[in-house]
Amino acid sequence: MHDVPDDAFRPALLIVDFQEDFCPPHGSLAVTGARDIVAVINSLLELPFSQKIATQDWHPPDHISFAANHPPPDNKPFSSSCLVRNPDNPSETYKTRLWPVHCVQDTKGAKLIPELHAEKVHHIVKKGQDKRVEMYSAFTDPFVNPSIATSELAATLKEAQVTHVYVVGLAMDYCVKYTAIDAAKEGFVTYAVEEGIKAVDPSVQAWGASLDELKRAGVAMISLASPELNRVRQL
Repeated sequence: MHDVPDDAFRPALLIVDFQEDFCPPHGSLAVTGARDIVAVINSLLELPFSQKIATQDWHPPDHISFAANHPPPDNKPFSSSCLVRNPDNPSETYKTRLWPVHCVQDTKGAKLIPELHAEKVHHIVKKGQDKRVEMYSAFTDPFVNPSIATSELAATLKEAQVTHVYVVGLAMDYCVKYTAIDAAKEGFVTYAVEEGIKAVDPSVQAWGASLDELKRAGVAMISLASPELNRVRQL
């Protein structure tokens, strides 16, 4: 989607996985500094976005990404990986990293953090509910022939005639990155707001690699003071 006239501009704020298990001090998969961005995200929730959407990782206890669900010795969180096979097309596969158990459905760790002004959120999209596939993107799993797990996010945005998507949350190198890339694939002008994002790997090298992937997908990294956000403020 190319840019649109001001009278057709419909921006959406997408807050990715701002959940207890991804935040210090008690999260099982805590991202360093994750709680530090809550003031930024709450300030964005005050802006006149036409849609404000939060996503939640919402895994069953037997999810394939949990290291604890795999036999030793290849079941070490962060360092082990597994091959995921498309249940409907065994020839389609991808390798995924294994994680500590996190964001299990209806547990404290799966809740949005209480500091987030969630009362200002219009919709909550749950993802990662199919135990057979990893789903970093809030839109769909990585499989394409066919896709196995697809959320209602794209339909929700299109029904609201959204034109631009602004992405914040956790984490830059996983769910934020893949959600932003898929937003661009869906045809939305897509931005990632730097001050509202933290990464699992905060190193300059890893951040730069994720930034390069976003750029290749047509996603721009912007700042709070950018013209792209000032356009929302002026609505």
